[in-house]
Amino acid sequence: MKTDRIVVITGAAGGMGAVFVRRFLNNGDTVIATDSSQDSLAKLAESMNSARLHIRAADITDEADTKALADLARQTTGRVDVLVNVAGDFPLQPFLEMTAADWRKIIDINLTGTALMCQAMLPLITGRGWGRVINIGSASIYSGVPDQAHYVAAKAGMIGLSRSLAREFGSEGVCVYVVEPGLTITAAAKKALPQSIQDTAIAVRCLNREEHAGDLTGAVFFLASPDADFITGQTIIVDGGNEML
Repeated sequence: MKTDRIVVITGAAGGMGAVFVRRFLNNGDTVIATDSSQDSLAKLAESMNSARLHIRAADITDEADTKALADLARQTTGRVDVLVNVAGDFPLQPFLEMTAADWRKIIDINLTGTALMCQAMLPLITGRGWGRVINIGSASIYSGVPDQAHYVAAKAGMIGLSRSLAREFGSEGVCVYVVEPGLTITAAAKKALPQSIQDTAIAVRCLNREEHAGDLTGAVFFLASPDADFITGQTIIVDGGNEML
Protein backbone atom coordinates (compact mmCIF):
# COMPACT_ATOMS: atom_id res chain seq x y z
CA MET A 1 0.00 0.00 0.00
CA LYS A 2 1.30 3.43 -0.92
CA THR A 3 2.04 5.58 2.13
CA ASP A 4 3.40 9.05 2.80
CA ARG A 5 1.04 10.66 0.30
CA ILE A 6 0.00 14.30 0.50
CA VAL A 7 -3.81 14.27 0.49
CA VAL A 8 -6.06 17.33 0.22
CA ILE A 9 -9.65 16.79 1.38
CA THR A 10 -12.48 19.32 1.09
CA GLY A 11 -15.54 19.13 3.31
CA ALA A 12 -13.13 17.54 5.75
CA ALA A 13 -14.99 18.38 8.95
CA GLY A 14 -18.22 16.74 7.79
CA GLY A 15 -19.28 13.19 8.47
CA MET A 16 -17.90 11.83 5.22
CA GLY A 17 -14.78 13.97 4.98
CA ALA A 18 -13.71 13.28 8.57
CA VAL A 19 -13.85 9.53 7.96
CA PHE A 20 -11.58 9.94 4.93
CA VAL A 21 -9.17 12.14 6.91
CA ARG A 22 -8.83 9.49 9.60
CA ARG A 23 -8.30 6.68 7.09
CA PHE A 24 -5.46 8.47 5.31
CA LEU A 25 -3.82 9.58 8.56
CA ASN A 26 -3.97 6.03 9.88
CA ASN A 27 -2.17 4.94 6.72
CA GLY A 28 0.74 7.28 7.41
CA ASP A 29 -0.27 9.95 4.89
CA THR A 30 -0.24 13.71 5.42
CA VAL A 31 -3.62 15.42 5.09
CA ILE A 32 -4.45 19.03 4.30
CA ALA A 33 -8.04 19.40 5.43
CA THR A 34 -10.35 22.23 4.53
CA ASP A 35 -13.94 23.12 5.34
CA SER A 36 -15.98 26.29 5.59
CA SER A 37 -15.80 26.42 9.40
CA GLN A 38 -12.54 26.98 11.27
CA ASP A 39 -14.19 25.89 14.51
CA SER A 40 -15.23 22.57 12.98
CA LEU A 41 -11.74 22.06 11.61
CA ALA A 42 -10.24 22.79 15.03
CA LYS A 43 -12.48 20.11 16.55
CA LEU A 44 -11.41 17.73 13.78
CA ALA A 45 -7.74 18.40 14.51
CA GLU A 46 -8.31 17.84 18.22
CA SER A 47 -10.04 14.52 17.58
CA MET A 48 -7.34 13.32 15.16
CA ASN A 49 -4.38 14.50 17.28
CA SER A 50 -1.87 14.14 14.46
CA ALA A 51 1.10 16.30 13.45
CA ARG A 52 0.47 15.16 9.87
CA LEU A 53 -2.87 16.99 9.73
CA HIS A 54 -2.91 20.58 8.47
CA ILE A 55 -6.14 22.58 8.54
CA ARG A 56 -7.34 25.76 6.87
CA ALA A 57 -10.87 27.10 6.50
CA ALA A 58 -11.86 28.06 2.97
CA ASP A 59 -14.82 28.80 0.74
CA ILE A 60 -14.19 26.52 -2.23
CA THR A 61 -16.41 28.68 -4.44
CA ASP A 62 -13.94 31.55 -3.95
CA GLU A 63 -10.98 31.37 -6.32
CA ALA A 64 -8.77 33.31 -3.91
CA ASP A 65 -9.48 30.79 -1.14
CA THR A 66 -8.66 27.78 -3.33
CA LYS A 67 -5.39 29.45 -4.37
CA ALA A 68 -4.61 30.07 -0.70
CA LEU A 69 -5.08 26.35 -0.04
CA ALA A 70 -2.67 25.59 -2.87
CA ASP A 71 -0.18 28.01 -1.33
CA LEU A 72 -0.53 26.21 2.00
CA ALA A 73 0.23 22.89 0.31
CA ARG A 74 3.16 24.42 -1.55
CA GLN A 75 4.64 25.85 1.64
CA THR A 76 4.04 22.86 3.95
CA THR A 77 4.57 19.86 1.69
CA GLY A 78 5.67 21.11 -1.73
CA ARG A 79 3.32 18.80 -3.58
CA VAL A 80 -0.10 17.14 -3.63
CA ASP A 81 -0.61 13.48 -4.53
CA VAL A 82 -4.35 13.03 -3.98
CA LEU A 83 -7.24 15.49 -4.06
CA VAL A 84 -10.55 14.29 -2.63
CA ASN A 85 -13.42 16.70 -3.32
CA VAL A 86 -16.10 15.97 -0.74
CA ALA A 87 -17.59 19.39 0.01
CA GLY A 88 -21.21 19.80 -1.02
CA ASP A 89 -24.66 20.99 -0.07
CA PHE A 90 -27.96 19.18 -0.73
CA PRO A 91 -31.00 21.19 0.38
CA LEU A 92 -34.54 20.18 -0.47
CA GLN A 93 -36.22 22.93 -2.48
CA PRO A 94 -39.12 22.66 -4.95
CA PHE A 95 -37.94 23.58 -8.43
CA LEU A 96 -40.63 26.21 -9.01
CA GLU A 97 -39.63 27.95 -5.81
CA MET A 98 -35.91 28.17 -6.64
CA THR A 99 -34.57 31.59 -7.44
CA ALA A 100 -31.63 32.05 -9.78
CA ALA A 101 -29.53 32.78 -6.70
CA ASP A 102 -30.63 29.48 -5.09
CA TRP A 103 -29.68 27.60 -8.24
CA ARG A 104 -26.29 29.27 -8.58
CA LYS A 105 -25.42 28.72 -4.93
CA ILE A 106 -25.86 24.94 -5.13
CA ILE A 107 -24.19 24.67 -8.54
CA ASP A 108 -21.29 26.72 -7.19
CA ILE A 109 -20.81 24.61 -4.07
CA ASN A 110 -21.17 21.21 -5.73
CA LEU A 111 -19.67 21.80 -9.18
CA THR A 112 -17.85 25.12 -9.52
CA GLY A 113 -16.07 24.60 -6.20
CA THR A 114 -14.88 21.19 -7.35
CA ALA A 115 -13.56 22.69 -10.58
CA LEU A 116 -11.78 25.51 -8.73
CA MET A 117 -10.14 23.03 -6.36
CA CYS A 118 -8.95 20.93 -9.29
CA GLN A 119 -7.60 24.04 -11.00
CA ALA A 120 -5.74 25.10 -7.87
CA MET A 121 -4.28 21.69 -6.99
CA LEU A 122 -3.46 20.10 -10.35
CA PRO A 123 -0.28 22.16 -10.79
CA LEU A 124 0.91 20.60 -7.51
CA ILE A 125 -0.17 17.10 -8.57
CA THR A 126 1.36 17.05 -12.06
CA GLY A 127 5.03 16.68 -12.89
CA ARG A 128 5.84 13.43 -11.08
CA GLY A 129 4.00 10.87 -13.22
CA TRP A 130 1.41 9.90 -10.59
CA GLY A 131 -1.60 11.55 -9.00
CA ARG A 132 -5.24 11.23 -8.15
CA VAL A 133 -8.38 13.36 -8.22
CA ILE A 134 -11.37 11.70 -6.55
CA ASN A 135 -14.64 13.59 -6.77
CA ILE A 136 -17.57 12.59 -4.58
CA GLY A 137 -20.68 12.67 -6.75
CA SER A 138 -24.13 11.21 -6.16
CA ALA A 139 -26.01 8.19 -7.46
CA SER A 140 -29.10 10.41 -7.47
CA ILE A 141 -28.19 11.54 -10.99
CA TYR A 142 -29.53 8.29 -12.47
CA SER A 143 -33.11 8.35 -11.22
CA GLY A 144 -33.39 11.99 -10.19
CA VAL A 145 -34.68 13.36 -6.91
CA PRO A 146 -37.67 15.67 -6.52
CA ASP A 147 -36.87 19.01 -4.88
CA GLN A 148 -33.15 18.65 -5.59
CA ALA A 149 -32.88 19.64 -9.25
CA HIS A 150 -29.96 22.00 -8.60
CA TYR A 151 -28.01 19.43 -6.60
CA VAL A 152 -28.60 16.58 -9.04
CA ALA A 153 -27.69 18.79 -12.01
CA ALA A 154 -24.44 19.79 -10.32
CA LYS A 155 -23.50 16.19 -9.58
CA ALA A 156 -24.26 15.19 -13.18
CA GLY A 157 -21.96 17.99 -14.33
CA MET A 158 -19.23 16.57 -12.11
CA ILE A 159 -19.07 13.48 -14.33
CA GLY A 160 -18.41 15.55 -17.45
CA LEU A 161 -15.79 17.58 -15.61
CA SER A 162 -14.05 14.46 -14.32
CA ARG A 163 -13.99 12.73 -17.70
CA SER A 164 -12.56 15.81 -19.39
CA LEU A 165 -9.85 16.12 -16.72
CA ALA A 166 -9.03 12.43 -17.10
CA ARG A 167 -8.43 13.01 -20.82
CA GLU A 168 -6.45 16.21 -20.29
CA PHE A 169 -4.16 14.99 -17.52
CA GLY A 170 -3.76 11.29 -18.35
CA SER A 171 -0.43 11.96 -20.03
CA GLU A 172 0.78 13.24 -16.65
CA GLY A 173 -0.15 9.97 -14.95
CA VAL A 174 -3.03 11.65 -13.14
CA CYS A 175 -6.17 9.53 -12.78
CA VAL A 176 -9.56 11.12 -12.17
CA TYR A 177 -12.63 9.39 -10.75
CA VAL A 178 -16.13 9.96 -9.44
CA VAL A 179 -17.39 7.98 -6.45
CA GLU A 180 -21.17 8.09 -6.26
CA PRO A 181 -22.79 7.30 -2.91
CA GLY A 182 -26.42 6.62 -2.36
CA LEU A 183 -28.11 8.52 0.43
CA THR A 184 -25.46 8.45 3.15
CA ILE A 185 -26.52 9.01 6.73
CA THR A 186 -24.29 11.70 8.13
CA ALA A 187 -25.35 14.15 10.82
CA ALA A 188 -26.09 16.73 8.12
CA ALA A 189 -28.21 14.31 6.10
CA LYS A 190 -30.19 13.21 9.14
CA LYS A 191 -30.97 16.83 9.90
CA ALA A 192 -31.79 17.90 6.32
CA LEU A 193 -33.76 14.94 4.99
CA PRO A 194 -37.12 13.63 6.23
CA GLN A 195 -37.18 10.15 7.72
CA SER A 196 -39.47 9.01 4.88
CA ILE A 197 -36.73 9.72 2.34
CA GLN A 198 -34.16 7.87 4.45
CA ASP A 199 -36.49 4.87 4.77
CA THR A 200 -37.18 4.78 1.03
CA ALA A 201 -33.44 4.76 0.27
CA ILE A 202 -33.02 1.67 2.43
CA ALA A 203 -36.02 -0.12 0.94
CA VAL A 204 -34.81 0.08 -2.68
CA ARG A 205 -31.32 -1.27 -2.00
CA CYS A 206 -30.20 -4.85 -2.32
CA LEU A 207 -28.44 -4.32 1.01
CA ASN A 208 -31.34 -3.10 3.14
CA ARG A 209 -29.60 -0.91 5.67
CA GLU A 210 -28.44 2.66 6.14
CA GLU A 211 -25.39 3.74 4.18
CA HIS A 212 -22.71 5.35 6.32
CA ALA A 213 -19.59 7.33 5.47
CA GLY A 214 -17.42 4.35 6.31
CA ASP A 215 -19.01 2.43 3.46
CA LEU A 216 -17.22 4.75 1.02
CA THR A 217 -13.71 4.54 2.41
CA GLY A 218 -12.86 1.28 0.63
CA ALA A 219 -13.63 2.69 -2.81
CA VAL A 220 -11.87 5.99 -2.13
CA PHE A 221 -8.81 4.30 -0.63
CA PHE A 222 -8.60 1.84 -3.53
CA LEU A 223 -8.76 4.61 -6.13
CA ALA A 224 -6.09 6.57 -4.25
CA SER A 225 -3.74 3.58 -4.42
CA PRO A 226 -1.43 2.15 -7.12
CA ASP A 227 -3.94 -0.71 -7.49
CA ALA A 228 -6.03 1.71 -9.58
CA ASP A 229 -3.15 2.86 -11.80
CA PHE A 230 -4.84 1.76 -15.04
CA ILE A 231 -8.32 3.02 -14.19
CA THR A 232 -9.33 6.58 -14.97
CA GLY A 233 -12.35 8.58 -16.09
CA GLN A 234 -14.60 6.07 -14.35
CA THR A 235 -17.57 6.35 -12.02
CA ILE A 236 -18.00 3.92 -9.14
CA ILE A 237 -21.44 3.68 -7.54
CA VAL A 238 -21.41 2.79 -3.83
CA ASP A 239 -25.08 2.65 -2.88
CA GLY A 240 -25.78 -0.85 -1.59
CA GLY A 241 -27.11 -2.09 -4.93
CA ASN A 242 -29.80 0.39 -5.89
CA GLU A 243 -28.48 1.65 -9.21
CA MET A 244 -26.95 -1.07 -11.39
CA LEU A 245 -25.36 0.21 -14.60
